[in-house]
Amino acid sequence: MDLGNYSTEDLILSALKAEVEAKHVYTTLAEGVKNAYLKGRLQFLAEEEEKHRAFLDQLFKNEFGGREPVLPEASPVPMPDLKIPTERVPISTVFNAGMEAERAASEFYAAMATRWGKGSEPYDMLMYFSKMEMGHYRLLETERDAAADFEEFDSVWPLMHAGP
Repeated sequence: MDLGNYSTEDLILSALKAEVEAKHVYTTLAEGVKNAYLKGRLQFLAEEEEKHRAFLDQLFKNEFGGREPVLPEASPVPMPDLKIPTERVPISTVFNAGMEAERAASEFYAAMATRWGKGSEPYDMLMYFSKMEMGHYRLLETERDAAADFEEFDSVWPLMHAGP
């Protein structure tokens, strides 16, 4: 992923925005799920996104003289949207969108890390985030694959068709 055309400020703000939105999506989905295991996994993902947000918030302040970040309406860096479904869709569709967003986040953090020198705290943390995002990808992949093993999704996976 080539991020050379973006300022460091835009990169951090884009990352912050993505983490805030991902936390919101995972939290909202967890609230609508009855399956305790899936609920726990979604809550875990939401908590992870919050930890990433907190680090990025501090990184922004460190890079820009203590200034508070102001999230843009739209991300300056094109990233896949992770949104709450507005219509009934199979849960696999939600998992696939989450997987795409997590993979893009992994690539984004690995590319973003190069703005800082190897061995620096920002570089090391962003590379760690990159690996964590792929862990999130695999978690969602496992849930998607598990859901596909059942013929009666609605009986095993409440919220099988996510949305209103």
